[in-house]
Formats: sequence, structure tokens, C-alpha cells
Amino acid sequence: MTQAPHTHSEVAETAAQRVSRHASLLSGQLRNLTASLFPPASQKMLRSFSSGEVAKFVGVSDGYLRQLSIDGLGPVPAIATGGRRSYTLAQVNELRAYLAEARPREATQFLPRRRPGEPLQVIAVANFKGGSAKTTTSLYLSQYLALRGFRVLAIDLDPQASLSSMFGYQPEFDIDRNETLYGAIRYDDERRPTREVVRPTYFDGVSIVPGNLELMEFEHQTPRAMIDRRARGHDMFFRRVATALGEVEADYDVVVIDCPPQLGYLTMGALNAATAMVVTIHPQMVDMASMSQFLLMTSDLMSVIEDAGGHLHHDFIRYVVTRHDPNDVPETQIVALLRNLFGDDVLNAAAWKSTAVANAGLTKQSLYELERGSVGRAAYDRALESVDAVNAEITHLIKQAWGR
Repeated sequence: MTQAPHTHSEVAETAAQRVSRHASLLSGQLRNLTASLFPPASQKMLRSFSSGEVAKFVGVSDGYLRQLSIDGLGPVPAIATGGRRSYTLAQVNELRAYLAEARPREATQFLPRRRPGEPLQVIAVANFKGGSAKTTTSLYLSQYLALRGFRVLAIDLDPQASLSSMFGYQPEFDIDRNETLYGAIRYDDERRPTREVVRPTYFDGVSIVPGNLELMEFEHQTPRAMIDRRARGHDMFFRRVATALGEVEADYDVVVIDCPPQLGYLTMGALNAATAMVVTIHPQMVDMASMSQFLLMTSDLMSVIEDAGGHLHHDFIRYVVTRHDPNDVPETQIVALLRNLFGDDVLNAAAWKSTAVANAGLTKQSLYELERGSVGRAAYDRALESVDAVNAEITHLIKQAWGR
């Protein structure tokens, strides 16, 4: 059977040129879509929160908030028809500061920020299996902590930059050269102070170091730097993320790192900088087999870092079950197996598979950003309950690490 003759363009165009042309076509289309959906002057905005939600975040009663509003104390909420009060997240943080001053005995409840002597908590969210919900876990954990009054730095170490997109930064268009963490950990004279690559987000209390494909430069440049490290006097590659974080340590309580889906130099740097590691698990057999390889390789890499003089001390390592359907019998059996094998190292709570989370993600939002009725109240409540339970456990572990 003879093959159809190649067209002139197919013959003239190399594979590299074809891929480059496809990339340009797709990039241009994405730029057009972004311009139509998110005009240049627009910014991602966070909704206001009802007084009932705020009362839950802060740890007081809704009636108490109403009385504060009547007495003219604390931030002034927006009042809608029917007397419904709502607060922006910035106002929630103003309220926390007011309550901490007005009720000093309970100040740490309202402002749970780390105290003198308590180390910065750096949580690496890792797994080299795609689809294990690393980015979703990083996003929801960062936002949950901010809603509870912590100062959070999210770091996108994944060159695909999904976390950056969720926080409103398009990696192709909004992140220029030397504006990722690579800018603060690179080996040459263009290295920048970490504060210069930190950006604010619309989510009050969360800052981000965004990512894009530039992060791959660290993977390419590190082998060369390892050869001439002594001549140039640079830090070992695995210490560079920790060194960069040290420059902004005073500004934050918790750092959440969305690690790339590979065990490269960036991930090794994140693990060395981390005080804790959260491993995401999707309870399917193929994911279990992949995680087995991930753990073996991670163990080997940790040994390499320690042999090279690195100091790996994690306050906790936990496995979080993600995208779990509790009605799926095989999945439930896998979760039971995990708990039997790893015991308390598996979080009690699991993030359930939910159309509410998936639908929110389609518009680059989290459940915290959506109105309760926008994706179905029952589905929203179930999904939010499971996500909150996961993040509450991690928050408890953070406080335990601080000795509280």
C-alpha cells in the first residue's frame, strides 16, 4: 500500500518548525481568548463574604458581629437589602486586628500569626504523577490559611504554572523574563532579591511567586554550575530555594510550594527548604504504583542531599487522598490499604471528587471564591466540607510544629 505523497509544505517544514508553528498558533489563540475574557485593564476580584462566613473564619458569633456593626466598631460592612452584611477579605483582616486589640487575652485566636521564635513553615506539595491534584491542594491550602488570618506565600515551581493562572497571572503574557523564582536562585549576575519576584494577589493575605517555562532553566543550568561551583563560590543547588526564602522569612507565616511533577533540581531544592511535605494521592491502582516509584526515588534523592551536606528535617510528612469518590468500592479499598500501611501519616480527611470543585476550576476559581448557590448548594457544601477538613488538619499540624 503506497503512502499519500507529502505536500510541499510538509516536505519543506521540519518537525521543529512544525511544532514551533503550532505553538505560535496556539499561543496567539490563547492571547485572543485571554484578551476577550480578561481585558488588559481588568483584574481578578474576590467576592465579599457574608457575616455568617466571617463569623466562622474569625471564631465569633454572627450576633456579635451584628452588634459590633450597630455600635460602629470595627470595619464597616456593606449592608444590602434586608440588612444582610458582607465584608471584603481585607475587612475581615481589619476585623481580626480590631478584635485582637479589643480582646487581648484572645489575641492569638484572632491573629494566629507565628510568634517570635516560631520558624517559618514551608510546605512542599509533591508527587510526580500528573493529575494527583497538587495544584488544587496548594491553591485551597493557601486560601484556607489566608481566610484564617495567616500570611501566606504561594510559590509556583511548576513550569506549567497552573497555580499562577488560578491566582490571575497568565504565564505566557503576565510573567516576563526573570520574574519567577528562577530569578532569585539563578547562578549568574542577573540573580535578583526574592522580594522583587513576589507579587500580590486579589486574595488578601496571599502573595505569590509565579511560574512559567523559564523555571526549566534551573534544570538546565544546574549541572553546569555543579562543575564550576568551587571556582565561582556558589551555594549548592539544593540550598538555593531555602536561601531565597530566608530573604522574605519575616513577611510570612507559611509558604506553600506547588512542586513540579518531576524529581528534578527544583523539587530537590523545595524539599531541602521545606519544613513539611504533603504528598497528594489519587486512590487508583496506577497512581499507587506511580507513588511507590515516587517514594523510592524521593528517598534516594533525600539521601543524596544529606550526603552532600544538606539538612532535611520535616516537622511532618502527610499523605492526602484527593479526588476521592467515597461511593467507589475499589477506591475505598485503596484508601483503607493506605491507612493500614501508613497509619496516622495519612490525613483522616480526604478531598472528595466533586463536580463543584471541577466547575469552579473551569473559571479559574476555587470554592472559596464562588457564591454558594452558583454550583448547587448541596454539592458546594459537601465539597467545601471535605476541603476544609483536609486543610484544618494541616493547619493543626502547623500549630503543633510551633508548639501550640
